[in-house]
Amino acid sequence: MAITLVATLGGLLFGYDTAVISGAVGALQAFFIDGLAADAEKAASVIFQFRVSVTLVILGIGLAISTIFFRLFERKKAWILSGALILVLIVVLGVAFLGKPYVFNEGVANSLKGFTIASALVGCIIGGSIAGYISQALGRRNGLKLAALLFLLSAIGSAIPERLNFMGFEVVNAFIIYRILGGIGVGMASMLSPMYIAEIAPAGIRGKLVSWNQFAIIFGMLVVYFVNYFIASQGDDQWLVQSGWRWMFASETLPAFLFLVLLFFVPETPRFLVMKEKPDQAMDVLVKLSGKDRAAIVLQEIKNSLREKDAHWLTYGGLVLVIGILISVFQQFVGINVVLYYAPEIFRNMGSATDTSLLQTIIVGAVNLSFTVVAILTVDRFGRKPLMIIGALGMAVSMFALGTAFYMEKLGLGALIFMLTYTASFAVSWGPVAWVLLSEIFPNRIRGAMSIAVAAQWLANLTISWTFPILNDNSWLTAMFNQGFSYWIYGLMSILAALFMWKMVPETKGKTLEAMDYLWKKTK
Repeated sequence: MAITLVATLGGLLFGYDTAVISGAVGALQAFFIDGLAADAEKAASVIFQFRVSVTLVILGIGLAISTIFFRLFERKKAWILSGALILVLIVVLGVAFLGKPYVFNEGVANSLKGFTIASALVGCIIGGSIAGYISQALGRRNGLKLAALLFLLSAIGSAIPERLNFMGFEVVNAFIIYRILGGIGVGMASMLSPMYIAEIAPAGIRGKLVSWNQFAIIFGMLVVYFVNYFIASQGDDQWLVQSGWRWMFASETLPAFLFLVLLFFVPETPRFLVMKEKPDQAMDVLVKLSGKDRAAIVLQEIKNSLREKDAHWLTYGGLVLVIGILISVFQQFVGINVVLYYAPEIFRNMGSATDTSLLQTIIVGAVNLSFTVVAILTVDRFGRKPLMIIGALGMAVSMFALGTAFYMEKLGLGALIFMLTYTASFAVSWGPVAWVLLSEIFPNRIRGAMSIAVAAQWLANLTISWTFPILNDNSWLTAMFNQGFSYWIYGLMSILAALFMWKMVPETKGKTLEAMDYLWKKTK
């Protein structure tokens, strides 16, 4: 339990780093974006650098994803696919940006706002893509140390981007870069923390302990909601625009430093030690975890499952990879991070003032945390699939109802209840249980393939988070649907998620990680 609590600090920082932006959305827009309408020269410079930044990060994502091809296909085919992916991205970016004037308008403002808020997710995709290699080369524990350093650097740089603007960018672009660095840490921790816990925990309580990682993510979000509310209450809206948001990002330095220090006092996982041909060290760890008699049995099981230490990621066929990717994609396409990142903005759209919207966001975080505890207490009793299917159906009903409430302009207590039931449905299912499944379904020999699923998750997260303000603030869609359109889309995704879970995903309750090797060999 003590080792798990240290590892879950990676989850806490995951939640803290991604949710800290929620309290600063309005302030960041006012500080970085709103003034551009009155300064055409500065706007042109910001737009140019923004396009360059988007181009570089998307190509960086392409390169990170292309490294995965080399674990899926033979080298010649991997080079061809990598080159084709980069070429497609260059063409798409060229069509999107080349020859376009550097004019500030509604579309540019919404896109810049969406990318500024979602910029950490770009880093998350990169971090998730390379986490598999980091876990193999540096180990699970050292990979988490690297993530902690990135959290620390991002917290400081995001708070004072002007002072740490070594490249001479416009300040908004310097801010984006530091958020991306933090995102790389989040992407790495999002894979390495549950992997570390799953490889340390006994099979009988693994689901419960891995679920603590999701609890820590939600707890980190709830903590930062309180921190944001406390900081916002220290001054008026003008103070928040000028200084308050900086304290929100700087506050992350404390948990990041604590995480880094504590990681020096926990062991490496036995599976990684065996993989690196250090069975004696693995035995020492297993004796402390399982007792001397049980340790020898577990060590032999690990050795048997790792006989092919660098197995091809398609060793068990493509189905396990497809299922892992779709679990990740549906976890994001149901729209949860729109609620978590933009909750204060959504509540302001309902007519709430800034302080009230931040308090309502705390309520959302509390519901999220409470029902995550329910998932922790039931995931090893009821199984993974029932929780996931019931949760998806609950989210679908809630999102259709919330979208209808916006459409009919009935934004009172009922709309808040719909958002809370949606959050509860996610927290008891797709929040923690998706990570349990991802940490379990990949056999030991291709455990690094989990990075594909993690990268897909962050890519889906970026897609949803970047497009939400574009959809939600679009004048035509607002006039037609009163901001209800996007919520209906998330409701439809929830229905598809339930069908996918019912038809395609195997139950992993009670199975050892070594048993997954046999399961996927049977289905190949």
